[in-house]
Amino acid sequence: MRYLFEDYTLDTEKRELHRGADAVSITPQAFDLLDYLIRNRERVVSKDDLIIAVWNGRIVSDAALTTRLNAARNAIGDSGEEQRLLKTMARKGFRFVGQVQEARGGAAPDNWAEPPKGPLTLPTRPSVAVLPFANLSLDPEQEYFADGIVEDITMALSRFHWLFVIARNSSFTYKGRSVDVRQVGRELGVRYILEGSVRKAGNRLRIAGQLIDAETGAHLWADRFEGPIEDMFDLQDNLTSSVVGAIAPKLQHEEIRRARRKPTESLDAYDHYLRGLAKARWANNANSEALQLFCRAIELDPRLACAYGMAAWCYVRRKANGWINDPVSESAEGTRLARKAVELGTDDPFALSVGGYALAFIAHEFDDAAAFMDRALAGNPNFAQAWATSAWLRVWRGEPDLALEHSAQAMRLSPLDPSMYYETQGAMAYAHFLAGRYDAAVSCAESALRGPTNFLLLTCISAASNTLAGRQEPAERAVLQALERNPDLHANLRNLAPFRREEDFATFAKGLRDAGLPD
Repeated sequence: MRYLFEDYTLDTEKRELHRGADAVSITPQAFDLLDYLIRNRERVVSKDDLIIAVWNGRIVSDAALTTRLNAARNAIGDSGEEQRLLKTMARKGFRFVGQVQEARGGAAPDNWAEPPKGPLTLPTRPSVAVLPFANLSLDPEQEYFADGIVEDITMALSRFHWLFVIARNSSFTYKGRSVDVRQVGRELGVRYILEGSVRKAGNRLRIAGQLIDAETGAHLWADRFEGPIEDMFDLQDNLTSSVVGAIAPKLQHEEIRRARRKPTESLDAYDHYLRGLAKARWANNANSEALQLFCRAIELDPRLACAYGMAAWCYVRRKANGWINDPVSESAEGTRLARKAVELGTDDPFALSVGGYALAFIAHEFDDAAAFMDRALAGNPNFAQAWATSAWLRVWRGEPDLALEHSAQAMRLSPLDPSMYYETQGAMAYAHFLAGRYDAAVSCAESALRGPTNFLLLTCISAASNTLAGRQEPAERAVLQALERNPDLHANLRNLAPFRREEDFATFAKGLRDAGLPD
């Protein structure tokens, strides 16, 4: 059965939710809850009804039920305040109040026309996107410098828990384009847009910015900050504080001060770090160049936590793609860098998330990794990449429901970033695989493999999921592709997929073996 409401389609056979032509990420329990509410939309459903239908009568706390209801609402663009589709009836229960049409099989009802994809629902918190700043310097090579400043401003704004901040990679899909801020606001689902420019000439730096109401196009604030290059971080601080003040004039000064975090006193170290970020790609050679730049940044500033984290991340990529030449020494070095990142970056969400994940993937220190990841997300709940990284961590820990929830949060915070989409689709493929939903795993794996970062783990999960779903031909084809990239795949399999639970690894290995992976 397929239920069609507004521009959504809930397919109960495929267990998929779509908005127009786009798949919507939704956790299994939130899907079951939404399915039950829609099927029983003619009546008010009690809390006990939901617990019996979704949790098979197990004891469930009010907080857990509320969390799943919120997840269901978020998936269909609703909220507890608006209750446009899913309404809470005081002291009675819940009811799905949207207009629903039913379609069986693959055909839609005759009077159904798929509506165009609509704008994202605005979050209840003030929401902002920082668009790429124009590089007004005469040297085009300074583009990375302007991009790095935008990334720092985005990160500083995202530290405010009451703000909803779109991730840098989604904002950067507008780079080099002439845009209508009102359209950008609709596409990203935000109320405010920050635009700006950077001019670096000799030893002088000028940062200009303007804050725009994306709904009306009105300019709320504009200013510029100029000074010597060594004052760059102070200039960024001033810009960030002014933007926050324009969004919430009554914000206390102390809250503004908390966003002012200089990553390093060494501009040379920071310059090498930014160059490393610009180089960091999935290709082996680019990854090696990035690692060298991060190591040079560490030499220049031995306390630069984010550089340690990214250097460790380079080793994660090497391991995930089977590029490691000396497993013992490279694993030891990656672990050392990761531990240094979390040691130095106790209040740095970026260092905590990448360093923590590296500890799990390389050293299998899963509990410590989860603690560091949770601290990163508590310190910066707007950090889309940390949510995506956390989704993969939950995969290796054997927590598929959390992996799906964290993937969905990452995609909402960065809805236009293709790399984020493919990365989270990969994590979702593994999560569905762990839960025994092999058809859903195949669907997510196919989506992830359409991206430019087809790393080895994606090919492996495609092979294992296809064979366990009864699709032998694509499974065998995926195994052959994996063996082309890593002829020693069987010997390296446990390093590539560090499942904590032995039963998860056994199912994964069986899927690959049945797909044709030789012993």
